[in-house]
Amino acid sequence: MLMVKKFEVGMLATNCYVVNCRDTLQTAVLDPGFGSQSEADQVIAFLRSSGLKLKFIINTHGHPDHSCGNAFLKDVFHVPICIHFDDACMLGKSGEETARYFGYDFVSPPADILLNDGSYVKLGDVTLSVLHTSGHSKGSISLIGETEVFTGDALFAGSIGRTDFPGSSDVEMQKSLLKLMELPDYFMVYPGHGPRTTIGEEKRVNPFLLSI
Repeated sequence: MLMVKKFEVGMLATNCYVVNCRDTLQTAVLDPGFGSQSEADQVIAFLRSSGLKLKFIINTHGHPDHSCGNAFLKDVFHVPICIHFDDACMLGKSGEETARYFGYDFVSPPADILLNDGSYVKLGDVTLSVLHTSGHSKGSISLIGETEVFTGDALFAGSIGRTDFPGSSDVEMQKSLLKLMELPDYFMVYPGHGPRTTIGEEKRVNPFLLSI
């Protein structure tokens, strides 16, 4: 069973998720877009106090509001940073231009593991499968569990991610939304910003899904 804890972090209120296998306590942190050391310390304290075993840092895409806190966790826990191949250029030295574009002064260390569509991340008895959901960025991904999906900035409650950034694509976003709509209605959606929702609810009320 997958356990989920959300922290709202950074100047754009990014949802940073701590997800773990209930039985083995193996854990990943998704999108640590920390805006300060104190925000990082809250997540680090939660990991330690809960006895969680951090295995991976995963970015649903490379924009700095989702990746700028990677170094805080890597420096403490020495675990790999995972991101889709197409967004790896936004991390490390090559990501400095992207950081400046979004108004950030620092970037993540380079990626250690490059993900692709169909890749998976194993956390004890739990498997998160990678679905390439480009559109917001070339390498945007969603992570699919047994009854939940972490959609990054592809799908929000009542909305979708912006497609007016460098590397964004309206056409690719439409294709990605169709992929997400194939998931069962009962799937819980954990987006990169805003409240959680379900696939079924978004099929019923999200104007961006109703129009495709």
